[in-house]
Amino acid sequence: MYAPQWNSLANFGATMTRFQRDMDRMMGRSSRGNGPRASAAYPPLDLWQDAENLYVEAELPGMAMDDLEIYVSGGNQLSLQGQRKPPAIEKGNWHRQERGYGQFSRVVTLPDLVDADNVQAQLRDGVLTITLPKREEAKPRRIAVRSE
Repeated sequence: MYAPQWNSLANFGATMTRFQRDMDRMMGRSSRGNGPRASAAYPPLDLWQDAENLYVEAELPGMAMDDLEIYVSGGNQLSLQGQRKPPAIEKGNWHRQERGYGQFSRVVTLPDLVDADNVQAQLRDGVLTITLPKREEAKPRRIAVRSE
């Protein structure tokens, strides 16, 4: 009769965790701190536009503007960089730590050229809102139609 190898099964989880970490490293992915494996795009964001501006909203709970750097380059490249710092626990022990911490960087290609000198950013309730005015040449123009 076959007797299960419980010690081997107990090590299976640790082996799979090492395998996942090695695969992430080979594929260029990384974890943020002690939290779960980072998604391919952090922070998650929404991008939309109207006739005058592009708008970006990014979820950054627990962060302050001092923790962020925002750049516009090449007229249509938005870069968000920052660091999410773990809370300092003076007394007590961690029982679970699932939220990700550490540095992040994300570059998004914008659908239009923007006026980098007039970009505005606001952080409220963990949501970063960036207003990016379009350059004049990127704004839609109404064309008059003549009839003959």
